[in-house]
Amino acid sequence: MRKTQINFPFQDPILPTAQRVDDLLGRMDRADKVGMLFHPMIATIDPEDPGPFGQEPAAEAIRSRRIRHFNVMGAARTGHSFAEWTNAVQAVTAEHPLGIPVSLSTDPRHAFTDNPATSVLAGPFSQWPESLGLAAIGSAERVRRFADIVRQEYRAVGLSVALHPQIDLATEPRWPRAGMTFGEDAELTSRLVAAYLEGLAGGDFGAGSVSGIVKHFPGGGPQRDGTDPHFAYGREQVYPAGMFEYHLKPFIAAIAAGARQMMPYYGIPVGLEYEEVGFGFNRGILTGLLRETLGFEGIICSDWGLLTDEVAMGAPLPARAWGVEHLSVEERMLKALEAGVDQFGGESCTDVLLELVAAGRISDERIGTSVRRLLTEKFELGLFDGPYVQPDEAALVVGSAAFVEEGKHAQQDSLTLLKNGLDAAEPLLPLGRGISVYCQDMLPEAVLPFAAPVEDPAEADVAVVRLRSPFETQGEGLERLFHQGSLGFPAETLEQVRSLAEAVPTVIVVYADRPPILTEMAEAAGALVIDYGCSDSALAEVLFGEREPLGSLPFDLPLSMAAVEASSSDAPFDTEDPLFRFGDGLRYSREPAAARNGILTSDGPTSNGESA
Repeated sequence: MRKTQINFPFQDPILPTAQRVDDLLGRMDRADKVGMLFHPMIATIDPEDPGPFGQEPAAEAIRSRRIRHFNVMGAARTGHSFAEWTNAVQAVTAEHPLGIPVSLSTDPRHAFTDNPATSVLAGPFSQWPESLGLAAIGSAERVRRFADIVRQEYRAVGLSVALHPQIDLATEPRWPRAGMTFGEDAELTSRLVAAYLEGLAGGDFGAGSVSGIVKHFPGGGPQRDGTDPHFAYGREQVYPAGMFEYHLKPFIAAIAAGARQMMPYYGIPVGLEYEEVGFGFNRGILTGLLRETLGFEGIICSDWGLLTDEVAMGAPLPARAWGVEHLSVEERMLKALEAGVDQFGGESCTDVLLELVAAGRISDERIGTSVRRLLTEKFELGLFDGPYVQPDEAALVVGSAAFVEEGKHAQQDSLTLLKNGLDAAEPLLPLGRGISVYCQDMLPEAVLPFAAPVEDPAEADVAVVRLRSPFETQGEGLERLFHQGSLGFPAETLEQVRSLAEAVPTVIVVYADRPPILTEMAEAAGALVIDYGCSDSALAEVLFGEREPLGSLPFDLPLSMAAVEASSSDAPFDTEDPLFRFGDGLRYSREPAAARNGILTSDGPTSNGESA
């Protein structure tokens, strides 16, 4: 592969970054500058080929639209092949006289979520619990280490921008994006996001760093009825308890920790002092609050698809232009730029912006302001000085044995034990060696190092049942991937588990991407464990005492759906008489977490469950 490195004066690494940016800006024509303001999606296939959802080939977007930022969909088979692909993309940029390298971003790709609209399966990367699991561990140092490993694996394959961390507060239990948050406590989230950004930077921000896009400003958790603003019915963000400022706290902490980029959410703020239009179009939120009041000086990248309608997974997906649906694409673009957006996520309509500038409706100076921010980041990330990566090195770094082991231990440590036996004197866990185990929705071979798997519960000494938090499937296409609606298990599931538990002592393990209602499950279970992403083999080691569950709940678990429906969507710890509380978590030693009901040690959750 030809890897041409062009050396113009603006690429001299000895010069100050500001001078390099000035030199380059002076050489860019209008099309070069406009292309910088777009951040569409591409797939890990040949740059000359269209993506699986009909995206323009990356090479064409680079050559004709001058786009230099892309969100990478999908995972290559290996770190080596991923690195080869990013090099092929970078090689296309060398054809242009200015040789401006691309910045490649990604949604989270180190965990277990299976919604391609919000994350990517881990593939060759090390696999960790979701952010909720990191919050359950509660250690800032552990989060810093996780983010540092993310940084190393991303940069090894040519990824330099992370579309995370997500620091919304999960105060509305039904909201489908809760799984990628740090839970509902603002103090815990604030502490962990600072560590996360430090890990992505890897020291002073520079050539080995990853730029995190912190999202979703000013906090996407308090959605009316827990619906999501990817869809028109979920566009309203409401604050019945008046807790708008509570949701700002993690973002203030992120800015103090040096956040480089910020992404506003789709929602409309209802009943506040701000214009009731989506945050990406909201000048009072982006310029007034984020820039002027909070002092943020970095890049504002919109969430994906604010401007144009599209088809996703075979179904129409209208632009998330909430509050400005009546405006044309041109008018929406103008309003977003006037609000303070620097870059349009998921869009590639450079022709529209070129026409607006040519008609004098947006100035070259306004475009230049955003381009300066974006170019500065590219220079500081070292992309001009070294856009290519080494595939052989990527093969060693991505999914290395040491990183995989650390991820596995984090999965195990995040497991949250809520019930262990019918009374404290007779714990069910850890399980004894050599017993017979019936496994449901868990690979039987996972228990083979410790016990004999059996196919008939009647022959088992213990049953282990793995479940997922309940959800209701809605709509079609992309909408079906969002886990929305009721948090209660269907009657048939409850009856099946109850019958099993009456026949044999049963360990119930529930994957919580939202706070499930476990009232009946807790009554039936011999032991109850919450997981936030954990492989069967890693789980088995904990169940049989090779490691101990160390997690503490990052949110309350509600007693009933009635309690959820009666709570305020913006208020933390607001469901009446929760079944389990934030901070709850047993240990095999029979001692609880360092303190119960949400007050843990200095490296764990710090809130006492009271709103601040």
